[in-house]
Amino acid sequence: MKTLPFTGSGVAIVTPFDGNKTDYDALGELIEWHIASGTDAIIVCGTTGEASTMPDSEHLAAIEYTVKKAAGRITVVAGTGSNDTAHAVELSKKAEELGADALLQVTPYYNKTTQKGLIAHFTAIANAVNIPIILYNIPSRTGVSIAIDTLKELAKLDNIVAVKEASGNISYTAKLAAEVPELYIYSGNDDMILPVLSLGGKGVISVLANIMPKETHEMCEAYFNGDTEKATKMQLDYLELINNLFIEVNPIPVKTALNLMGRKAGNLRLPLIDMDEKNKEKLAASMKKFGLI
Repeated sequence: MKTLPFTGSGVAIVTPFDGNKTDYDALGELIEWHIASGTDAIIVCGTTGEASTMPDSEHLAAIEYTVKKAAGRITVVAGTGSNDTAHAVELSKKAEELGADALLQVTPYYNKTTQKGLIAHFTAIANAVNIPIILYNIPSRTGVSIAIDTLKELAKLDNIVAVKEASGNISYTAKLAAEVPELYIYSGNDDMILPVLSLGGKGVISVLANIMPKETHEMCEAYFNGDTEKATKMQLDYLELINNLFIEVNPIPVKTALNLMGRKAGNLRLPLIDMDEKNKEKLAASMKKFGLI
């Protein structure tokens, strides 16, 4: 049996910036809030954390800080993916040394690769570390999807344990659940938490949890406790807000939302820019419905 990194709501946490530096005080406050709110895991330095704009020294420092701040109270999953296999291996080894509980590995982007190349890429990373690896399938950002047959092959590796499934294709997710039962599944889309859980998913790696940590945890918990009616109602009630969190490229809206809440997410890094005012007003209106501002 493969090691399950966490069950429930894992927050794809933002990285608060103060100008051109990481604001560690603000990051620490967010981590404490998530622990107090019942979040089940922190996913640091992912897409929502703007890892693509962070040099290695800052990237690894954010992982180290998160691990130390968590102090074993919550699972820490470190994003260490790259489109350069050697770079992903190096980041992954260092994240393991820093105490990360698991790794999130995105498919190589821009240069992409073949399905055989994906097997070689992820196998190289898996062979370099001992901690669990969650594969991240998000073809809308990377331009490549992991084929089911590829996942069957990768599932043979002991420490490749799960998939963050963000294709938005529920038929693909169902096929994954049916044909590769060795791999756990996390929803990578907040508008599909319940559909993925209904197919045997173990939770979500969530943007919504950045602003509604307690509720995202409770949605998963309700489902796992058999209260599918409550969980479904929560999924549908939050749908407008979820959609508005993606009205512009993530993490522009969620950082804007946190700042509106007084949670000190700080600035975005170019090429990401401040949210369009009309979209900001739309986001704020959906937040007010839940008393977030």
